[in-house]
Amino acid sequence: YGPQGRVVRVPLAMPDMIRDFESFRYGDWRITNFEMEGSAIAGLARHMGHEAGTVCCVIANRHLKNTNTDYKPMIRGLVELSLERMAA
Repeated sequence: YGPQGRVVRVPLAMPDMIRDFESFRYGDWRITNFEMEGSAIAGLARHMGHEAGTVCCVIANRHLKNTNTDYKPMIRGLVELSLERMAA
C-alpha cells in the first residue's frame, strides 16, 4: 500500500514518491504507471533463473480519480501486441 500513498501502521519511507514519479522525465519519457505485483514476479523469476516481464494496461488513475470502464478492448489489444512481440 505504501507505493500508492497509503499508510498502514508504518510511516511511508518515501512520502513524496507519487509526486516525484509524476514529475520524473527521461528525455521524452515519463512514468505513467507503476505497480507492485510485477516486481514480485520479476524478483521471484530472477532468483529461480528465469526471465519474466509484466505488461500493464492503465484502467484507473487514483490520483485523478478517473476510471476507464470500457477497458476490455484495450486489454485484448495489449495481449495481442504482447504475444506478437514475444513471438518475434
